[in-house]
Amino acid sequence: MVFVRRVQEIRQGFQRTFWVANVTELFERLSYYGVNAVLAIYLHETLKFSPQQTGELIGFFGGVVWFLPIIGGTLADRLGFRRSLAGAYLVLSLGYFLLGSLSSAWMAPLRNALPLAVVVQLILCVPALGPAIVKPCVVGTTARASSENVRSLGYSIYYTLVNIGGTLGPIVAFAVRRTIGIENVFRVSAVSVFLMFFCTLFFYREPDQLLEKQVASFAQAFRNMFVVLGNLRFMVFLLIFSGFWVMFWQEFIALPLFIRGYVNPNADVDLLTTVDPLAVILFQILVSYLTRKARPFGAMTAGILITSLSWLILAVCDLSWQVHTTLRIGSWSAPVQGLPVYAAIALIVLAIGEMVQSPRYYEYVSRLAPPGQQGTFMGFAFLPIAIGFVIAGQTGGRLVNYFGEVLHRPHQLWFVVAGIGVLTTVLMWIYDKVVKPVQGGENSAT
Repeated sequence: MVFVRRVQEIRQGFQRTFWVANVTELFERLSYYGVNAVLAIYLHETLKFSPQQTGELIGFFGGVVWFLPIIGGTLADRLGFRRSLAGAYLVLSLGYFLLGSLSSAWMAPLRNALPLAVVVQLILCVPALGPAIVKPCVVGTTARASSENVRSLGYSIYYTLVNIGGTLGPIVAFAVRRTIGIENVFRVSAVSVFLMFFCTLFFYREPDQLLEKQVASFAQAFRNMFVVLGNLRFMVFLLIFSGFWVMFWQEFIALPLFIRGYVNPNADVDLLTTVDPLAVILFQILVSYLTRKARPFGAMTAGILITSLSWLILAVCDLSWQVHTTLRIGSWSAPVQGLPVYAAIALIVLAIGEMVQSPRYYEYVSRLAPPGQQGTFMGFAFLPIAIGFVIAGQTGGRLVNYFGEVLHRPHQLWFVVAGIGVLTTVLMWIYDKVVKPVQGGENSAT
């Protein structure tokens, strides 16, 4: 009876808009992580940027992607989620297409007029605008279109679908890269999000807002943004939490450069990036169930520590133990080369830490939002990801170069990455004991 009642709660607890938004997010993440799986290779090996430049460009892209949701969430509160989502998917499709066309003949005048690094930065800004709107809209929809009794499950479903996209994206990228070239990875991603533009127009409806008030004007929306900025204790929390993302994003910055530079130059690192999201798909619901009674803040801190320890595996283990096999999808097949087993294990441990903290993080921040400011607060939830990406980009390529080319001890760079996570864990513990943010739903969120 308890199980039947719970199933009934789930069926009635989610509006149809919840499922539409999260399915479009799945395809947006497929496109995003497909691009991220090959971006380091594309910049370093195809466009011939140095490891430092590659890291900086990826960090710039990620920083813009994850910083703009602060503004995007504010605008979404005013414009409505449907119009915001549709516009975001249209901009994304254009951006990915331009990124894949960097070496095309029709872009030669732009390449000749400006330094290549500037051209890349300008073009990277276009697809970066899309997630700025998509993320707060989808997370905000999850909050608005799910009942209180199933909201935690709603965030777990959201996070699981994100990771299905994160798993399929690198697989699609690998297949496209091997078949028709790395540039077409970006074009396939453009098609994927372009289809979501039509999906949003035809199927998405604004979620019921229950007791939430509609923001009266753009001016009020931006005033809300500055109110959040003035919440010093909340901002300190976001800055501390950025440390998690500094080490997490090395999966897409330092790890590909490290493996192809110092482990196996032919390694299919795009496929390796499927390990983390695949683990989340398989175990997120179980981990959420096992940690359901833990305080959100305690769960977040524990997750950061687990993720920190994952990088030590790369520092101390022999990465010469590698998988060489053949990937088959229907009648299509391609050889898979040089996937280090211990690197895969490290990413599984990283995923466990991610599963422990991420759904609770979004739940924690969503409960801080006053009526009418759901999009604004959920936009600020992505600020640590932006800060982490920028710092990871500035440090990742430099760490690979310093420990690899200067010290000739490339494995030791992972001690530094793990140390960032341990420091973040300590700061989170101090914050929880000493500061504790003031919030509307303080009792339920801590």
